Amino acid sequence: MTKRRKRLLTGDGVPSPREEKATAPPRREKKKKTDIGKVFINISIGLCIFSLIWFFYALYMRSALARRVVTLHPSPRVLNVSSSSPAVSPEKFWGSHRPHVYFGMKTRSPRSVVTGLMWMRQFADVDGNLRHTCEQGDRLQGYGWLMHDGVSFGVQEIHDRDFTLTTEFVKRLGGDHGGDWTWRITAKQHSSAVTAPVISLMCYAATDVQGSLQAHVEEKNHLSSVTGTSEELGNFKITFGKPTAGEGAAGKYAKYNYLTTRSPGLDKLTDIAKNSLSHKFIFSPPKGEKRSYFALDSHKVATHHNQQQDPKIESDFVVHQVTVQTPFQMEVLFESGSFRDRPNQLTGSVLTDELERRKVAFDEKFEGTFGLQAKKFTSSQIKFAKAALSNMLGGMGYFYGQSVVQSVYNEHPLLYPESPLFTAVPSRSFFPRGFLWDEGFHQLLLSKWDAPLSLEVIAHWLDLINIEGWIPREQILDDEARSKVPSEFIVQHNENANPPTLFLVLQKLLEQLETDPDRLSSHLPVLRRLYPRLKTWFEWFNTTQAGPVANSYRWRGRDKDTNLFLNPKTLTSGLDDYPRASHPSSEERHVDLYCWMALASGIMANVARILGEPHKVYKNTHLTLSNNELLNELHWSESLRVFSDYGNHTQAVSLQQEKVHVPPGQPRHQFPVTRLVRSVRRAPKLQYVNALGYVSLFPFLLHILTPDSPKLEHILRDIQDPERIWTPYGLRSLSRTDPLYMKRNTEHDAPYWRGPIWININYLAVRALHHYGNIEGPYQEKASAIYQELRTNLIQNVYKQYLETGYIWEQYSDSTGRGQGSHPFTGWSALTVLIMAEKY
Repeated sequence: MTKRRKRLLTGDGVPSPREEKATAPPRREKKKKTDIGKVFINISIGLCIFSLIWFFYALYMRSALARRVVTLHPSPRVLNVSSSSPAVSPEKFWGSHRPHVYFGMKTRSPRSVVTGLMWMRQFADVDGNLRHTCEQGDRLQGYGWLMHDGVSFGVQEIHDRDFTLTTEFVKRLGGDHGGDWTWRITAKQHSSAVTAPVISLMCYAATDVQGSLQAHVEEKNHLSSVTGTSEELGNFKITFGKPTAGEGAAGKYAKYNYLTTRSPGLDKLTDIAKNSLSHKFIFSPPKGEKRSYFALDSHKVATHHNQQQDPKIESDFVVHQVTVQTPFQMEVLFESGSFRDRPNQLTGSVLTDELERRKVAFDEKFEGTFGLQAKKFTSSQIKFAKAALSNMLGGMGYFYGQSVVQSVYNEHPLLYPESPLFTAVPSRSFFPRGFLWDEGFHQLLLSKWDAPLSLEVIAHWLDLINIEGWIPREQILDDEARSKVPSEFIVQHNENANPPTLFLVLQKLLEQLETDPDRLSSHLPVLRRLYPRLKTWFEWFNTTQAGPVANSYRWRGRDKDTNLFLNPKTLTSGLDDYPRASHPSSEERHVDLYCWMALASGIMANVARILGEPHKVYKNTHLTLSNNELLNELHWSESLRVFSDYGNHTQAVSLQQEKVHVPPGQPRHQFPVTRLVRSVRRAPKLQYVNALGYVSLFPFLLHILTPDSPKLEHILRDIQDPERIWTPYGLRSLSRTDPLYMKRNTEHDAPYWRGPIWININYLAVRALHHYGNIEGPYQEKASAIYQELRTNLIQNVYKQYLETGYIWEQYSDSTGRGQGSHPFTGWSALTVLIMAEKY
């Protein structure tokens, strides 16, 4: 190689042109540049591919997250899908599971055949005063169940203007489809009535999408019976007895009419009946003048436009109308086609004997459960207590359908999976549907009457839980339910909680079961199926409702438009307009939610321990939240001497008329209507909220305070102070000294939890006083004395208002004790029965 190199050198030692041409450095440099370019191209392609993958992954994840809100919990259902069927639960298959109507029955099945009663007073001042769904606008003098065992029979009185209807039903088991039942409807005029009223009763049956009905008509428009068939009922027959003056008495003069048509939905039944009324019919009794009366006229019923297109979306609707002068009595008999060995028909004296037997059994069970006779209550007071319990039992409903829900990942609301719900309701007239936080209070009473029934209801609610651990707090499952709800409240949002009051019932059920090993072992399978759902529910609260500092909690879902509200509402807390921090922020800490979580963690630890599951995490959480030092650190205001929320707050707020500038010479009507808007006179700052009321009492109400806590002395002092919480009728919801006491929240939003007396919180207060009055401590004697007085005041006022008005009420005035709000409200206001019985 050395020699060759020498030959290629020129004489001056410079490489020859040939050699220069042969050298490769320039080519090597070009190749290097080319490699760097390829690297950049490859990186760009890789980034594009990665971006596309990330984009599609993000789309997938968003879609997956969006679907989570409507994805049910993966654990096995607590209740089998057939748990409500006649094969599994024949005794509860038929029932008065239509709380929104004055009188009606249906089965516990998704598409039940429904039956019901409408009525109207003929020749009245107001024409066409048809009664069907429970409406406060009907201004009845009172209505409700006097006796109802929750399963097999019920007795109800409905007091209209000048007559009373008594509706009774009895069920008889037999066959494969829930057996038979009979109604007896008795009408009696009031002593104050000038003339005997003439009444039209309209008894009907309607299918809900599936099934068919066939009317059987005798001469003179008399519908004698209806036969039908459906998947859940097989073949059946409904027979309409003729009206009599009473059992064994001769028939009365009556006029008959009927209607057979199709309905686009069960929520349209009232409208169809009203629209079919005609005044062309003549009522001509043997003695008395001939008069035109309103009656069903099939010629007035319009054919629905979609009947021709898709008859499957409509249902059969058959109505029997009988018009007769009071007093009278009539019976309606349902007979199942599969009940082939019935001994006799459940009518006449057979029905009377069966009713009497059920009434005696009800009275005996009531006294054995609540012991009110032994406590020396009067017969009238005991009758009131029986009515309160019976209205809650008779107000239980079976619903099937889909909630409308939404999460932050959904652009539009979605339909939740179809589900059943067997639940009590707060009010048959105003809230005839399921409410999550109400139901815990309902079951405190019903669990004393029928513990397995309560477990079934709890299971129904927890079977609604989604994969996240969220339960929609208001259950609006079908068209009938939606027809009663303003549109802005229909969509349920998955960040919103509701107080987990079902833990209150579980606490009591566990106490009952642990004292009875046989019952505990029989209920262990249900508890095991409940446990994974309870676990997910608790964790959902513990994460989604966590507060800004460790071991604090904050309700989500507060009203965001702070300009329109004197104090933005917190519907999710169950206490609606109770004063919270004036300016909602993520810095808030809510003392009531803290206490709910302290309670829930303790019960979770107990359930896990009983089932042999790991329970130390729950136990440690409970010990942490029950630590009074931590509670004081997070929520005790030393300057206010009360337990308080904490947040961005100022009390210098008021509602003022909005100023709208109208230029001179311009007509005022062309400009916006002035509103009441919030005026903030002093900027908010992070501080304890200066409100004294129900929220301040929660560490006491849920027994979080130790019996020797000095804070208990302050609470007992505030409870007793008439200028603060005490009234002769119960504990008011907000102190009279509070700046927002009885203040409107908007010009159209009257005070709700800002002074009135609520029975559910008063029940918790009486229970807490009983608890601290029976535990050794420095405040035991004082708590016991307050307990006796508060218990007496509550019982006397709720009972007095029932006698005077015919109703148990949603809330009671703190100044007069008068019932107010929706009525009848035999949801948590019926807890008065437990206060009477001292069953805590």
